[in-house]
Amino acid sequence: MRDQLFIDGRWTAGSGGTLPVYDPSTGQEIHRVAAAGPDDVDAAVAAARTAFPSWARTPSAERARLLDAIAAALGDRAEELARLSSRINGKPLAEARVDLEDAAGTYAYYAGLARALDAQQDAPVPLANPGFEARLRREPAGVAALITPWNFPLVTSAWKLAPALAAGCTVVLKPSEFTAPLDLELGAIAEAVGLPAGVLNILPGSGEAVGAPLCAHPGVAKISFTGSNAVGERVMETAAHGTKRVALELGGKSAILVFADADLDHAADLVVSGLFTNAGQMCSATGRLLVERSAYRPLLDRLVARARALKVGPGLDPATEMGPLTTAAQHRKVLSVIERAKADGATLVTGGGIPQGRGEGWFVEPTIFTDVRLDSALWREEVFGPVLAVHPFEDEAEAVRLANDSDFGLVGTVISGDDARAERVAEALEVGVAWIDCPQMVFVEASWGGYRRSGIGRELGPWGLAAFQEIKHVVRPKRG
Repeated sequence: MRDQLFIDGRWTAGSGGTLPVYDPSTGQEIHRVAAAGPDDVDAAVAAARTAFPSWARTPSAERARLLDAIAAALGDRAEELARLSSRINGKPLAEARVDLEDAAGTYAYYAGLARALDAQQDAPVPLANPGFEARLRREPAGVAALITPWNFPLVTSAWKLAPALAAGCTVVLKPSEFTAPLDLELGAIAEAVGLPAGVLNILPGSGEAVGAPLCAHPGVAKISFTGSNAVGERVMETAAHGTKRVALELGGKSAILVFADADLDHAADLVVSGLFTNAGQMCSATGRLLVERSAYRPLLDRLVARARALKVGPGLDPATEMGPLTTAAQHRKVLSVIERAKADGATLVTGGGIPQGRGEGWFVEPTIFTDVRLDSALWREEVFGPVLAVHPFEDEAEAVRLANDSDFGLVGTVISGDDARAERVAEALEVGVAWIDCPQMVFVEASWGGYRRSGIGRELGPWGLAAFQEIKHVVRPKRG
């Protein structure tokens, strides 16, 4: 595992000492990584600013070639990197392998969009006034600060880094210090494919030592942050002082709605995957289950059986279906959420503690609560762990009302045997992505982001590229 910062095409020791990297399945320190500080932020932003004019003028076909090369390198190293992800993030190896496919696919997709950019430049814009003509230019925003979390390393960085590079931005990437060794491999890949020095800089470190000075830096033009609402709001406040462009992908408290005419075995499978994948450490986790009353008990019985049958263990164990939580702090938080839910009067149906034989590491049992008050923390606040809250509804109108009664609006899932109703309910959900009768499939061609406190802006698809571009119209008197 790498242990240095990547600045201006070189590996260097950080000015902030070192930070530990843990194996979540044992809770033991297994590595240390260099920690950046404010001086390193200055150096990385300076390198990115120096590299920006040349990179912005680089033909889009060349930027596309380099993005394709990054995608190929991730594909070539997929198994090695997936195993590293399982070790330091804790997720099952099968999930980590999917992450690597998603990351490589993201770079390949934005290579395709980048390849077309030069041909789209200077497109004529029709004007009502016949005496003038205008053309449209899409230009890179400048130096982009990308701040990513620990739950999907390499994936969340790809969602930001690929479109930023495609647009012609240079980048300072601050990965989570908990999973930094994985994102540091992007520096090695950048070297191997010949990405120009300074175009990508990688600074592991804490939010206080790296994230805050990076967001406040006058050389940064664009901030893209994925993480908690508390930190995202501080990022937005800091960005306001320099009128920086900002994109925020924040929390969720999403609902999955099951109607009585659904195939309940299929519904149970979707509920389990929507909440227990990655041990519930997903902003898109559908932690609020709304069930039509006549199907409530039959579905709950199926869910309890599936939750109790899930194999909880280390990510690298081939039998593992749900791994540990990634950090000690998250482990403590989830256990405290469970205790608070009990104190608030919710009924613990299954789980609620540490799995038998898993006293080492940061494991939590798949947990299900019923009789959850709709004003309780468990129903309204993001858990970021494997804890499901279940509530019945009487009819479609109540289901939609309860689903939309949230501070968030990231995703939602509808499961029904009535296609017309499923479509109607999906359209009524106030979310960025609504799934009908399917797992949480995220496609690079479609947008990602949400309503209300779930964030600002959209990632993925052409919207992800546009987020790193400025729009310019060049207007002049019509010639001839």
